Amino acid sequence: MAAIITDQFRILTAKNFVQEVQSSSSSYYAFIGLANATDYQDDWDADPPAPKDSLDQSNYYWDSMLSLKKINSGDISQVVRKIQWQSGTTYDMWRNDITRTNSSQPSGALDIYDSNFYVVNSEFKVYICLFNNANPDNSFRGSPSLDEPNFTDLEPREAGSSGDGYIWKYLYTIKPSQIIKFDSTNYMPVPSDWYTNSSYTAVRENATTSGQLKIVTVRNRGVGLGTANITYTGVPIQGDGDGAEATVVINNDSKVESVTVSNGGKGYTFGTLNLTAGGVPSGTTDPVFDVIIPPPGGHGADVYRELGAYNVLVYARFENDTDNPDFIVGNQFAQVGLVENPTTYNSSTILTSNQVSAVYALKLTGAGSSSAEFEPDSFVTQTIGTGQTAVGRVVSYDQITGVLKYTQDRTTAGFNSDGSKNTNPIYGFDQLEFIGNPPAGGSRNIIPTVGNTLTIDNSFTGSSVTINNVTYNLGQDFTIGISFPESQKYSGNIIYIDNRPSVTRSQSQKEDVKVILQF
Repeated sequence: MAAIITDQFRILTAKNFVQEVQSSSSSYYAFIGLANATDYQDDWDADPPAPKDSLDQSNYYWDSMLSLKKINSGDISQVVRKIQWQSGTTYDMWRNDITRTNSSQPSGALDIYDSNFYVVNSEFKVYICLFNNANPDNSFRGSPSLDEPNFTDLEPREAGSSGDGYIWKYLYTIKPSQIIKFDSTNYMPVPSDWYTNSSYTAVRENATTSGQLKIVTVRNRGVGLGTANITYTGVPIQGDGDGAEATVVINNDSKVESVTVSNGGKGYTFGTLNLTAGGVPSGTTDPVFDVIIPPPGGHGADVYRELGAYNVLVYARFENDTDNPDFIVGNQFAQVGLVENPTTYNSSTILTSNQVSAVYALKLTGAGSSSAEFEPDSFVTQTIGTGQTAVGRVVSYDQITGVLKYTQDRTTAGFNSDGSKNTNPIYGFDQLEFIGNPPAGGSRNIIPTVGNTLTIDNSFTGSSVTINNVTYNLGQDFTIGISFPESQKYSGNIIYIDNRPSVTRSQSQKEDVKVILQF
């Protein structure tokens, strides 16, 4: 049995996903993670491996997660391929009949949405190419575009005076706020509110009020069509619609030179010209025409369907915040991902905070805390009882506040980074938590890579410290010197992972993360 998932299903799925993210019933977050990528693959930064997809692998992603940023309603948009207008390029034209047996020209695409039938100009105005001057003389492959479209007229027209033959239809202008978040090298946004925003009303309404049909192409010019150099008006376009008419120009060789739609009519899904009814004489060879059918509703009625908006771009900015420093500094990240409905730590309550930390933290004290150093990605330990040791992997250490951030994964509990069991684990296979008040046999001591031994400050509870009359927000709540992640490990559903070359985060740094989801 032969079957396909249609493009329209993909567009609908993309649209529904955007609406789901924008709704208040769900909570989506972008996250950064994996500070120690080269422990998993030596040449990770030169050649990041393809992500793996399994429920077990999702646990790995949670274990190495560093920070999460909420995706708000204005941080997601349907997008389409970005096709920049360039002089001298031959573009495809809109057709509703492109399939694997009828390719678009000149690109050869077997799907209209894979062809280059629209452009964005240098001022971020978006246009559909309704006609690329395809005719028998250029084997229906069109000709180079020479005039950049830059008008906002409602009716399709030529862009300039070069005579390149192109007919363009203006759709919309990408707004500055959309450019910042959703414009990229390969994709550009479509409006999120096409059906409801009044600034698009004129284009939407013109789709139905200006007549349905816009273009008729000439496949064969015919031979011997009566008197040369004559124009016939009111030639009816027949099919399953009604009211459409065209003007036919006969050239000096008594062949069809051009056809222009003079009345677009309505209701057509197919059509042809009735030359006899229009008074055009029969010739020794009859001409052949293609009546180009616009998308349902007409050009501009539904930009998502017209442009094929089955891609979604999700935007998140990871920018250091002194009031809520959830984003790590002094280390790297090599993974970007999306998670649906994560919960708060040790709870079933879905996260709603704008940004959260996914790491553990210790508040340390002692002589030399302002000069101690902890090597990023090294192990840090605490004896929490007789024969029991908690192990963490260092993310960062702040010499001013004495806050040590760390993660715990399988490598801190006797396993190797590939998931295999260590044959001789130093501290056993139990994943143990650091403790502010360890029992007999335990100690609050924490040994840095460089410097004197420090201790967990079990007298500290809170989320900020004041040093020399300056208050420092820590970004996490501490109880007896210990802070747990603000998100619950292994909660929600990780729906996207991107392995990237490692990026080192500094105090002044910000990252604009743009994730493309293809449906």
